[in-house]
Amino acid sequence: MRIDGRTFDQLRPVKLTPGFSKFAEGSCLIEMGDTMVLCCASVEERVPPHVSSGGWITAEYSMLPRANRERSKRDVSKLKLSPRSAEIQRLIGRALRSTADLEALGERTVTIDCDVLQGDGGTRTASVTGGFIALALACRGLLEAGNVEKMPLRGLVSAVSAGIVADEPLLDLCYAEDSHAMVDLNCVMTEAGALIELQGTGEARPFTLDEQQTLVRLCRKGTEELCAMQRELLGDLV
Repeated sequence: MRIDGRTFDQLRPVKLTPGFSKFAEGSCLIEMGDTMVLCCASVEERVPPHVSSGGWITAEYSMLPRANRERSKRDVSKLKLSPRSAEIQRLIGRALRSTADLEALGERTVTIDCDVLQGDGGTRTASVTGGFIALALACRGLLEAGNVEKMPLRGLVSAVSAGIVADEPLLDLCYAEDSHAMVDLNCVMTEAGALIELQGTGEARPFTLDEQQTLVRLCRKGTEELCAMQRELLGDLV
């Protein structure tokens, strides 16, 4: 049994609250254990200069100053984005674009803002899972308004972490586990189980290919469950 009583392959309690924000075109508050991330999708009728045809999906990620155990300074106070925030928001953007039909989206940009209200491990993976719901709801609005001819998403996407703690593989690490992990792996997958991105790091020691595959299989179990929750919320929208 783990710190919080879970089995090795068990997700933390998950709660998804769609439509949490009144003004965003799509939004979702995702709670995984004590981690809480508010994901809001905003639609703009323009695209960045580097986009030659179709639309674009991007993301921004930030932590509130007291999301963690100690107060952290806002990025704006440092006049630049922290390297960690920059890395995470690029991951979220890549993950969400992987499922999109950008031509069907048309010449518009959807920005997913992921703001961590409380961080207890797995904030980047929670941002992908909740961010997808916000994106899907924004795209539904475009479809219902007749601004797109078809749903510009091809399938569901979710993400989860796994790691090796005291030589034991565990799914969905909370902060207390993550801070002692020998190996940490973040995994983004489609509903069908196809890999979108893996981020694996040997924090305290190298890890083997067999260990990597064990962690990926744990993540597959987690993303199956998360996609099932997304499917329950979204129905046949995607």
